[in-house]
Amino acid sequence: MVSRKIVLAIGGSSGSVYAHRLMTKLKAMEGIQCDVVMSSNAFENWRLELGDFDPAMWPFTFFDKMDFNAPFASGSARYDTMIVCPCSMGLIGRIASGVSGDLITRAADVMLKERRRLILVARETPYSLIHLKNMTTVTEAGAIVCPATPSFYSKPSTIDQVVDTVVDRVLDLANLEVDTFRWNDKD
Repeated sequence: MVSRKIVLAIGGSSGSVYAHRLMTKLKAMEGIQCDVVMSSNAFENWRLELGDFDPAMWPFTFFDKMDFNAPFASGSARYDTMIVCPCSMGLIGRIASGVSGDLITRAADVMLKERRRLILVARETPYSLIHLKNMTTVTEAGAIVCPATPSFYSKPSTIDQVVDTVVDRVLDLANLEVDTFRWNDKD
């Protein structure tokens, strides 16, 4: 039984490993319907960073970036959360200005207009003033900007563990149950 409908948009910035780990964790969760849309650069960066992308590995429905007939292109489909991971500054800029030129930006626009959860996993450094202003604009519109900035409280010793400090935070922001390190946890 589906209890949550989530859109995962994979943008074209570096950081495919974040999307991969997020998909791995979403795949293991019960009651989640996850629909995925990827930018053209997302496929290229995935190939460069992780190898060839195979959608058959994932129990998700994939939509073309120009498929405006995708259910989450409309607020009436009632998806409760959209995660853009990774999210380039260019993509944040297009979302901030309301440009809905593809399915990713249209779906983000829908989430904002419907006052639903939009989590943007920003992947850039350093930030220019334009980046900061765009992040302020999307935040004021209701989005959550969650930079892909790992934490080290849990003393991660592998790349996956470092990546999980970001991915687990994203899952927390999406109000999904995740077994993760908690600050000052006595266990």
